[in-house]
Amino acid sequence: MAQYSTVLDGVFAALADPTRRAVVRRLGRGPASVGDLAGEAPMTLPSFMKHVRMLEAHGLIRTEKSGRVRTCVLNRERFVLVEDWLAEQRRIWTGRTDRLEQFVTSQEDQQ
Repeated sequence: MAQYSTVLDGVFAALADPTRRAVVRRLGRGPASVGDLAGEAPMTLPSFMKHVRMLEAHGLIRTEKSGRVRTCVLNRERFVLVEDWLAEQRRIWTGRTDRLEQFVTSQEDQQ
C-alpha cells in the first residue's frame, strides 16, 4: 500500500503543474516532438525539459530519440492509477452521502 501511495503521490505531483498538464493534454491527441511541445510553452527549452523529465520520471510519458528528434508519447496505463484512486474515493463519498441522506430523511420523518 505504501508503494502504491508513493507512486500515486508522484503522479499527482507531476500533474500539479499547468505546463505539465498541458503537455499531457497535447499528448492525448498523439505523439509529439519535444521541440513541438516546447514551442507551445512560454519558457526556454532547458526549463521545458525539466517538465518533460518530471513527467517521464513518474511514468506519465515515455520519450524516444531518433537522430536529433526526441518524441514524447503518453503512457496511458499510468493513468489507471488515478482512475482507480478516483473510483475508490467516489465509492467512499457516495456511501457517506447516502448515509447522510438517510439520516436527514429519517429525522424529517420523525418530526
